[in-house]
Amino acid sequence: MKIPNLMEGTFKERPNRFTVLFEAKGVLEMAHLRDPGRLKELLFSGARLLIRPAQNIANRKTKYDVIAVWSEGIWVLINSGFHSALAGELIESGIIGELSDYRVEKREYTFGKSRIDFLLKNIHIGVTNPSNTKITNTSRKMLLEVKGCTLVEEGHGKFPDAPTLRGKRHLEELINAKKEGMNSSVLFLIPREDAEVFSPNWEMDPDFSRTLQQAEKENVQIIAYSFTLNYHKNELDLKPLKKVKIRVKP
Repeated sequence: MKIPNLMEGTFKERPNRFTVLFEAKGVLEMAHLRDPGRLKELLFSGARLLIRPAQNIANRKTKYDVIAVWSEGIWVLINSGFHSALAGELIESGIIGELSDYRVEKREYTFGKSRIDFLLKNIHIGVTNPSNTKITNTSRKMLLEVKGCTLVEEGHGKFPDAPTLRGKRHLEELINAKKEGMNSSVLFLIPREDAEVFSPNWEMDPDFSRTLQQAEKENVQIIAYSFTLNYHKNELDLKPLKKVKIRVKP
């Protein structure tokens, strides 16, 4: 994925959850921050930002969007608006073994009382391989929820960095789907390259963490994937890097 038309700025402050004050070429501007996390380890005075002019600004209070922040020698994506597209690229590429038999059937799929990011369809059910053996699977459909993880400490990715009742509810729906005979997975996107292992953030949100642990016991697939981010000529290029090890237990 490539994100074009970017400019650099310097972080000044975060007046509220969704707004950032930044400086570019000596001028102070406001930008929309599309990330629900606290990001305290990333957003501090003087941090370098990548900013993009917003589209359809007639209906907005800000003229810019925050895209990424420079942290410890790497760029980190802090805009959740790209998560669905990143996940879609991973699914369509087939590079994740657990999802390689599936393609996207529907985005923003309503299940139970929640909207789940993807409904996937198994593309091999009902077909025959070259040896004339019919390919079967336990379920034709899969629910896939996608979460973005920006908190990485000494190679250890942790989610969430702020309590999330919504995230807990999504996991509960995935567990219910599994009990009803569907396959279900949660994909943690780590849009930075320095993660070696991923786990729930037990200290920050023990309820979410316990629910993720229960999801693993119910055979909900837990997947984490990291990315490299390269910035050149006002364009940010994101590429899948590697599958990250999962450690659910505290």
